Amino acid sequence: MTSNTSERDPILVVDGASKSFGGVRALRSVSFSALPGEIHALVGENGAGKSTLMKILAGNITADQGSITFEGRTVQFSHPSDAQAAGIAIVHQELSLAPNMSIAENVFVGREPTIRLLGFVNRRELYQRTTAALDQLGLRLDPWTKVSDIDVAMRQMVEIARAISFDCRVLILDEPTSALADQEIEALFAVLRRLAERGVAIIYISHKLNEVFALADRVTVLRDGQWVGSKLVSETDPDEVIRMMVGRNLEQLFPAKGSARVPEPILEVRGLSRGKAFTDVSFDLHPGEIVGLAGLVGAGRTEVARAIFGADPITGGTIKLEGRPARIANPQQAIERGVLYLPEDRKLHGLFPDMSIRANIVAATLGDHSKVGMLLPSAQQATTDRMVERLDIKVANTSASVSSLSGGNQQKAMFGKWLAATVKVFLVDEPTRGIDVSAKAEVHALLRDLADQGVAILLVSSELPEVIGASDRVLVMHEGQIAGEVSGAEMTEENIMRLATGQTRGTHTHARGA
Repeated sequence: MTSNTSERDPILVVDGASKSFGGVRALRSVSFSALPGEIHALVGENGAGKSTLMKILAGNITADQGSITFEGRTVQFSHPSDAQAAGIAIVHQELSLAPNMSIAENVFVGREPTIRLLGFVNRRELYQRTTAALDQLGLRLDPWTKVSDIDVAMRQMVEIARAISFDCRVLILDEPTSALADQEIEALFAVLRRLAERGVAIIYISHKLNEVFALADRVTVLRDGQWVGSKLVSETDPDEVIRMMVGRNLEQLFPAKGSARVPEPILEVRGLSRGKAFTDVSFDLHPGEIVGLAGLVGAGRTEVARAIFGADPITGGTIKLEGRPARIANPQQAIERGVLYLPEDRKLHGLFPDMSIRANIVAATLGDHSKVGMLLPSAQQATTDRMVERLDIKVANTSASVSSLSGGNQQKAMFGKWLAATVKVFLVDEPTRGIDVSAKAEVHALLRDLADQGVAILLVSSELPEVIGASDRVLVMHEGQIAGEVSGAEMTEENIMRLATGQTRGTHTHARGA
């Protein structure tokens, strides 16, 4: 974290900002400030008003009421270029780089230095200015490299380089780590700390409280479009912040552990392999339990889940379901056997974003909602209504596009698609990614409820508090293999990370199916 912030005057002050969209009040007299050299976290549930406030600061929209003071002057931004010219830059969660253009062209897009009179781009100056921006971030990248040739983490850094090329004094980042691995997050944090040391005010929006407490100096909480409070991070804790966000304690995010595990396994995986992705993976799943599958990015967790579901072919090993050999060659065969998979990326693989909520919920069970090849609208609607009620999906009209839902409700709709089918083994991959704290608690309760009904659940998650809090036991992968299993008092972040980084091997032999 950066140095003490209490002795500095704010560089940015928002006083009484309000904003309505139609009849919906998105912000209600919100006040907020940022100090030079401060990393200020902004947290709250989906719909709390964070994005609306940031869009006002970035010039995307204007407030209905309230004022903004920047560097001692009252300002009003009617366009993003106004905010950029003043020194306020924003990096959105969805990166906006052009992949077929070079890093330099992306950093200075629309404002390339030109050769006077001739009007041509001054490539030498473009190179030098891009290199200077990258140097500020400690990056050693060739400015002429195409963006398509660098990974997601470096693209994030290029977005920040573009922001600071405006000589920004305030940098806003919206969920910047959603697609980054742990080591990439640490690299990003190092960059942000360096910028803060140079006097840049950083506003950091995140659902991940572990990041907030590792990085930020101060945290502000919004709820239902209103300011709830601001705290120095050194003077609060995650439990208090969560109470401010949703009115519940940290320990209430996870329901009580299960105790109804059936002795005989429903799923037995032995020696499962898929080329270089993973090798010799063995474990059992029992009805009534949630088993976490942890490991660093690239360890093979998602690949194992997809292989069991039949989405990717295996090159070795066997699978048994309910004591009988099961050859699952494709997802349809998995679904017919009651093995379902909730993918990590709901937008790309989990939902049909342009289709209705109803169409998405019945997508996996069309055969149950048709007769002689004709879909039955009444049956579809009945199932949809049942899932909406069961999962408490906030929706006014199930004919609306599923993309119109909030992130948490989209996730529930994806759950509804699979819960409309018969489920015996549920493979869930990052089920709470990109949703707020309250929605996470609902997902955890749903998973435990399914386990209590006898479903065997394999939970793939990159969030160690989730793995530990939601699971009955945890399998840990390292470089494509099961490194070991932890349970009970051994289920700590330290023990999991030791296994995940190859520092030690697990002592529980049944983790490898022995």
